Amino acid sequence: MSVPDRRALIVRGGWPGHSPEESTDLFVPFLKESGFDVVVESSLEVYADAEYMAGVDLIVQSWTMGEILPDEMRGLRQAVTNGTGLAGWHGGIIDSYRMATDYLQMLGGQFAAHPGDLVDHTVEIVPEHAEHPIVAGLDPITLRSEQYWVLADSLNEVLATTTIEPTADSPWRSPVVSPSIWTRQWGEGRIFVCAPGHQLADLETPGLRTVIERGLLWAAR
Repeated sequence: MSVPDRRALIVRGGWPGHSPEESTDLFVPFLKESGFDVVVESSLEVYADAEYMAGVDLIVQSWTMGEILPDEMRGLRQAVTNGTGLAGWHGGIIDSYRMATDYLQMLGGQFAAHPGDLVDHTVEIVPEHAEHPIVAGLDPITLRSEQYWVLADSLNEVLATTTIEPTADSPWRSPVVSPSIWTRQWGEGRIFVCAPGHQLADLETPGLRTVIERGLLWAAR
């Protein structure tokens, strides 16, 4: 039996509405099959352990809202800067620690709204990045779920977008193109973000599941 040569740390908790335990459990078998030793933590305290974090190759975070302590934030940011990959989906990664500006800067995007709650929408691959290994060969992904309106910056490599259409009652008057899937380099570390993933059924949608699995491998050291 081969010994796993990389370590994946799953950090999960926060608001329970995003099913952090059940959603991350979906990807544990894949990570193990891909050669990772998988460790699961239900506290952010692990981020403050610099010695431990130095040996982590991939962080999979599913922690919606909540607060992060300064030493935990410093530890997380330093680990990514030094080469640890950071990956996640939906509110577990881009609606975390709303008051932690260092976190928002590192991630390059923040959830702002999901107009209409559960709506039919499409995630479209950006043509100029269609050959990126995370999305190569994939068709547009259709979902009936939350459609995230994301505030983001230009350091992101946006692989897929979604268009939020105004309704008669909307305070905005033109369609808004919002990033749905992106990557980002932070120091030596790679960051992968997938905005869809509100429901377990979303994560089991074949195209979205493939994107996340590929994104986890892409981000890992």
